[in-house]
Amino acid sequence: MYIVIAGAGVIGRQVTQNLVMNHHDVVVIDIDKKRCDQLYSETGALTINGDATNLSVLEKAGCSKADTMVTVMKQDSDNISCALLSKSLGVKSIVGRLRIPEYKDAYRLAGITSIISVSNILINEFMMEIEQPQVRRIVYIGKRKASLMSVTVPKNAICIGKTIKDITAEKIFPKESVIAGIYRLKKDVFVAPRGSTFLEEGDSIFYVTTAMYVYPIALIFTKKRKKIL
Repeated sequence: MYIVIAGAGVIGRQVTQNLVMNHHDVVVIDIDKKRCDQLYSETGALTINGDATNLSVLEKAGCSKADTMVTVMKQDSDNISCALLSKSLGVKSIVGRLRIPEYKDAYRLAGITSIISVSNILINEFMMEIEQPQVRRIVYIGKRKASLMSVTVPKNAICIGKTIKDITAEKIFPKESVIAGIYRLKKDVFVAPRGSTFLEEGDSIFYVTTAMYVYPIALIFTKKRKKIL
């Protein structure tokens, strides 16, 4: 994916590091040249020293071809301005960090499709909204030590046709996690998972895991088969 990030502060820097590690094309905009230089040296991501509320700067960053814009600047007003300009350039997915709750409606009006409140911000929240928008947290468990998550099995997913036993036996499936239930959309039924239960396209998988494994498990259920040319 091609992702533009407005803001190279603590959150912007960590999101950039994670996205680069996952082999995305990332461009970061920040008004502080020192931050830009430091981020480039740390991650190799392309950085632009400029104002992300300036249309020409956004055009230089390639916003017109971006899959996602992430706005994590210090001021809510700047994030709103950036979102409005990004929307005008055709960006469909805009993830924004909200600092002051009263600005939430303004964020939505500006076209920010995923709003993440600074009061409970976690890097994994950004990663899910950017890379895995079909993954949803249902509830935190035990003072946020773990979470009940939901993910939908897409068409051509590798896991289709596999049993629960097959999936949980794989080395990449963490022992700290468990599959809690399956909602089968085609039949409109809830399935209590057993080792012999097969996964189908469109299944909503409910699983419990710690923050470290939220994204890796989502990949197990959403990774698709490679197309044969």
